[in-house]
Amino acid sequence: GEDAQRLLEEGPQIGLYENRLSVRGIKISQDGALGSRGAALLEPYSDADTKGLLLYKDEEIYPVIKQALENGVQMAIHAIGDRANRNVLDLYELAFNEVPIENRPVHPPRFRIEHAQIVALNDMPRFCELGVIPSMQPSHAIGDLHFAVRRLGLERMTEGYAWRTFIDHGCYIPGGSDAPVEEGNPMIEFYAACVRKDTTRFSAKGWHPELKMTREEALKSLTIWGAKAAFEEDLMGSIEPGKLADLVVLDRDLMMAPEEELFRINVVMTMIGGEVVYEKAEKFSAEAKM
Repeated sequence: GEDAQRLLEEGPQIGLYENRLSVRGIKISQDGALGSRGAALLEPYSDADTKGLLLYKDEEIYPVIKQALENGVQMAIHAIGDRANRNVLDLYELAFNEVPIENRPVHPPRFRIEHAQIVALNDMPRFCELGVIPSMQPSHAIGDLHFAVRRLGLERMTEGYAWRTFIDHGCYIPGGSDAPVEEGNPMIEFYAACVRKDTTRFSAKGWHPELKMTREEALKSLTIWGAKAAFEEDLMGSIEPGKLADLVVLDRDLMMAPEEELFRINVVMTMIGGEVVYEKAEKFSAEAKM
């Protein structure tokens, strides 16, 4: 579109409105969703005679990727199925090979794949080798667990929502909510990442609980890893001197609360740039203050 073309020509705009907005990336969707069987798979769906669909041909999408790399613009491409993820990795790799580092205004470019839900096991290490960021939304796993096994079959479930595998390969995973597709509550994202069950505590057969994150990893996913994926780790994502003091105070300890309470944790105060912009109406309890 016109906005994307202008960004490619003029380059990113960083730190607008006192670091509240940066315009540095282009989002493209390369396949559909798993629920509608639009996600592009290498092999047919287990419950339908289709492999889903790629939305763009290589010759349509590759020039945008290459121009973004040449102009310091970050790419974020939606890919859910294993065929779509492989396709985007191949196109990113081609651009990295064709555009020398000295011709890139930003290096590493931190190109992203949004969702990376179903990824062939031999493609997972390629993310880390290429420096491609798997940007994943944990709540997709606990929403999709009610139908994903039917779509993919048990054998392919080791490829699904495989946070542990990505992390063990050396990747970091910026988390998110994908709102309004999902609810948008970061506490549900945290719960989904480190519990890997829905909010009724249900987990489907073949859902591989060993692929969940630790609580520390889940917290990093929603803070410093997200900041790093947006080139903002020197400004936000952790509480330390020199950063913006963008933070929240919660009514319970994320590291200590029982699993079943995690998605019920509430924000009692929000600060942006050190300024309190939200405070819960009732007084903090003595316990919350300590």
